[in-house]
Amino acid sequence: MPLDPATILAKARQCLLIEREALDATARVLNSDFVEVVQAVESTIGNGRKVIFSGVGKSAHICQKLTGTFNSIGVPSAFLDPTQALHGDLGLCAAGDIAILLSNSGATAEMLRLLPIFERFGLKTVAFTGTPDSELFRGADYRLVYHAPQEACPLALAPTASTTAALALGDALAMVLLESRGLTREDFAKYHPAGTLGMTLLLRVKDIMRTGEGCPVLPETKTTIQEAIFSMTKAKAGAVALTGADGKLAGIFTDGDFRRCALKGEGKFLQQPVGASMTRGARTIGSDALAVEALKLFQQYKISDLFALDAEGRPMGYIDVQDLPKLKIL
Repeated sequence: MPLDPATILAKARQCLLIEREALDATARVLNSDFVEVVQAVESTIGNGRKVIFSGVGKSAHICQKLTGTFNSIGVPSAFLDPTQALHGDLGLCAAGDIAILLSNSGATAEMLRLLPIFERFGLKTVAFTGTPDSELFRGADYRLVYHAPQEACPLALAPTASTTAALALGDALAMVLLESRGLTREDFAKYHPAGTLGMTLLLRVKDIMRTGEGCPVLPETKTTIQEAIFSMTKAKAGAVALTGADGKLAGIFTDGDFRRCALKGEGKFLQQPVGASMTRGARTIGSDALAVEALKLFQQYKISDLFALDAEGRPMGYIDVQDLPKLKIL
């Protein structure tokens, strides 16, 4: 029988509330067992070994997601199908590895069958379950326990709240490991070199800055405001870099500086030396800095133009804030 719109929204909200309840309940039951699992995984990785996730059905999907998450933070991990494990895939396992076995009931036959096998192979095991004191719980070396008071399924059959809680607890383990291992944005970038994320984290200023005619640079002396405006217009830039006799940046002249000069209206201002109206002490960045650092400067100081300097302070390139969306940095 079709549901009316009000009932549809009410049912959806009820589902979300039940799943939120499972997350709250899981947070409350966390104890020293979780700490022991974190320490065991850290020890395993520190010894050059890996984490193996295994589960069947919906648990398998969660394990595969967590495998990807762990690998993305530099924790070598693999998914082992428990059925295929008994037909040759146990070659994936090596002494010193740690196996995380996910079963909501803690009574899944495939998981229980793996326990003694892993012991013979020299692996430590983690019971990842929603049922404390289950056979899996009792037989493993370590325990990760989540709690879902009820499923969101109206028939109390489809795994819903329990899978949400399990996935969230696995994510919590990953994030604690990320922090405890001191992973930096640069480390994270090494595992995500492709796509927007990799571009955002790996690109350096020298990879995105305008150079040559796209980076207007003029000497501070003997340059008029008109010449500065012409140079900016030709480069389609919002600023021009002005250098001293040593070639180092002395200041910049921006669109804003030009408007302020025009508002003063003091005679033939276009013929005035630009040095008298330029901005000194402008924000700059090194050409080897990460592109995300340029983004931070744009956002923090509400600026639109940024010149990149070499080690001696000479202008090497120019970045306009409007360049960043095209490069998918924003």
